[in-house]
Amino acid sequence: MKNDFKNILLFGAGKSATLLINYLLERSVLCKWTLTVVDADLQLARSKINAHPNAFALSFDINNTEERIKAIDQAHIVISMLPPALHYIVAQDCIAFRKNLLTASYLDEKIKALESGINSNQLLFLCEMGLDPGIDHMSAMQMVDNIKDQGGLIKSFKSHCGGLVAPESDDNPWHYKITWNPANIVNAGKAGAVYKENGHIIKINYPDVFNQHGTVSIPGYGRYACYPNRNSLPYMSLYGLESTATFIRTTLRHPHFCTGWKYIIKAGLTNEDAVSAKNYTGKAVAEWFLYCLRAHTQSGNFTDFLTKQVATEERMLVQELFSYLGLFSNEIIPGTLPAHSSVLQYLLETRLKLGRQDKDLIVMLHEIDYEVRGKYYSAKSSMAIKGEDHLITAMAKTVGLPLAIAAELILNNTIRLKGLHIPVIKDIYEPVLAKLKDNKIYFREI
Repeated sequence: MKNDFKNILLFGAGKSATLLINYLLERSVLCKWTLTVVDADLQLARSKINAHPNAFALSFDINNTEERIKAIDQAHIVISMLPPALHYIVAQDCIAFRKNLLTASYLDEKIKALESGINSNQLLFLCEMGLDPGIDHMSAMQMVDNIKDQGGLIKSFKSHCGGLVAPESDDNPWHYKITWNPANIVNAGKAGAVYKENGHIIKINYPDVFNQHGTVSIPGYGRYACYPNRNSLPYMSLYGLESTATFIRTTLRHPHFCTGWKYIIKAGLTNEDAVSAKNYTGKAVAEWFLYCLRAHTQSGNFTDFLTKQVATEERMLVQELFSYLGLFSNEIIPGTLPAHSSVLQYLLETRLKLGRQDKDLIVMLHEIDYEVRGKYYSAKSSMAIKGEDHLITAMAKTVGLPLAIAAELILNNTIRLKGLHIPVIKDIYEPVLAKLKDNKIYFREI
């Protein structure tokens, strides 16, 4: 490594890291940075840095304490794009070696438990610094603060975000293609949902999350279904909206997707039961699917399932959606899939794969109703970002660039905050949103 350069350490070179890596390397000479990319797949890490003279690719097991500590000790700042459960391992070492840490993942209880160590070492741990969570927080807080500066009292807050497929690449009945971790798609909604509506706390259990969706219109792209995203309530206080009557954060999908996924859950295909799934490894997908139907719905076959479980007006669509995923096929289930949810993930990855020339679409919409001196107003702001191909995706742009920009702003001392944060503070969101706009990621009032 170059002695007079600051070293940025990145754990994880997956789908969402492409633009993050490109951004940092493009600025590495001017800013005097080196970038070390660590991934379990060395060839993937090497392909992402593309033999750049200021970049290094490493591969080791994240549980290898000696290698992990060596890499962190040599870094000036650490970015973790590992699976969320692994951030804690990296975070502990960052405290021990006094390194700032950035992630795009939700701030969880284990990281919160490290707050005293973060504060005592005068470090900045910035979480939820991607798209959703990330850009959603920053853009929403900019609107909220602007309304409050006008003397406004916010009555209703709704925020919607979705990773979708661009219209020109939308060629399947699910109206969806995978641009991020497919395991997250399989597990969507499993935590249930909690939000506030007209002064009432609404709680929805997992099987019903995809039943309880409304629709919103995105300018230029039409209407999408929106289903509640996890627990919205903690963000009321983080946004300073404790007294707001309605507060909800949602995920956007095509309405057909929500219809299909509702019945995917009913059929037991997202179940994590490992024992019975192993019994069907090496057998046909159709045989496994029939087992799931019988075990979870007491249906004798798919026709029986349609008759007993599916609304009459949705039966033809559900049959088309299930057929597209290959649920009736004689394809052999690979021998490495241990659970029902793993089989489903395999089918999603093979059937809903983003083609080389396909373009994805990120859409986000904020809807705020507020009062100023007895008069009522509505404010709406939307963002639509389209990808370029299967590598330069809108998802990679909107997840990776906020992290890269935050790293830049911390290294050049524009962001001087210390402590454990998510990007709801003006000192963070203003400079980051400004640089995102320079990179053609911005909102329009509608």
